Amino acid sequence: MEGRLEGLGRFAFETLRLITQAHPEHEFIFLFDRPYSQSFVFSENVVPVVIGPPSRHPLLWYLWFEHSVPKALKHYRPDVFLSPDGFLSLNTSVKSVPVIHDLNFVHNPGDLAWSHARFYNHFFPKYAKKAARIATVSEFSKADIERTYGIPPDRIDVVYNGVSDRFRAISDEEKAVVRQSWTQGHPYFVFVGAIHPRKNIANMLLAYDRFRQQVSEEHRMVVVGNRKWWTSEMQQALDNMRFKNEVIFTGRVEEGLLNGLVASALTQIYVSTFEGFGIPIVEAFQAQVPVITSNVTSMPEVAGDAALLVNPHDVDGIAASMIRIHGSGELRNDLIMKGLNQSGLFTWQRSAQLLYDCLMKA
Repeated sequence: MEGRLEGLGRFAFETLRLITQAHPEHEFIFLFDRPYSQSFVFSENVVPVVIGPPSRHPLLWYLWFEHSVPKALKHYRPDVFLSPDGFLSLNTSVKSVPVIHDLNFVHNPGDLAWSHARFYNHFFPKYAKKAARIATVSEFSKADIERTYGIPPDRIDVVYNGVSDRFRAISDEEKAVVRQSWTQGHPYFVFVGAIHPRKNIANMLLAYDRFRQQVSEEHRMVVVGNRKWWTSEMQQALDNMRFKNEVIFTGRVEEGLLNGLVASALTQIYVSTFEGFGIPIVEAFQAQVPVITSNVTSMPEVAGDAALLVNPHDVDGIAASMIRIHGSGELRNDLIMKGLNQSGLFTWQRSAQLLYDCLMKA
């Protein structure tokens, strides 16, 4: 569903919406593995096609990409096959362009189910070598793909993610209403993203607890996201917190409410251990909220000088940055202004143009 898109789905939706609408001279065949929402048929030059089986696990991924997709490509005879989530068919001669967002499954295979990690690490090297060109979302990921798979850098195009214009600053009066609704009026830190091991939730919770042990003013830690990948390590961190009653898990928040929740926060905390990009960083910038993020992988590239960078494994360091932002209005204002400037580098219009250019090169 369009209103529940995250990460890869958001990238596909925004770039393809703009590309198809900007190029009526082309016909676009959208292949779906299940019934689709009409909101994904962006314009008259989009032809939606459903082919089975629904690809919900590795065996069905294989069947879909190696049997169903080649049949569809042979029937429709496209000039190029674009895969926004990186999967390709090895059983077609059609020029192919995968968007490989990151290689976390190479560096941290334990973050995935065993079957998923095995599939990715077996097939993605083959996909990378087959690809006419590869698109990826940061210079970090480009270098990682080049180094890991031996792909020449001139075959890899950086297509940065964008940020939705629904993220914006709101008035102090609006912030007060949001805070009253979610935290009984208390100031709060916010995290937005999948509740996944690489998002470093355990260390974030421990850092908040240490922050509160040194700051007497009552706060909240608001965690926005699906707890599908909740782990025993996260539960142990929560159980060991002195201020665990101040942690609020909202679950998934509908898009109409998300901007207010981000824009009313004291700070966005996004201290992942690995990211190919990190869209919530830029969303917070555009909502004019300071950001604390990690000094590893793509995050320094995306944040520039507009965020406080921390070692994601250093709980005390994360807490110290929270204390710095809490105690300095001047620092908050400086980060807000720099963040707003930095967010201007990442628009979906630019992303769509870069992806279209990549397709044209292929």
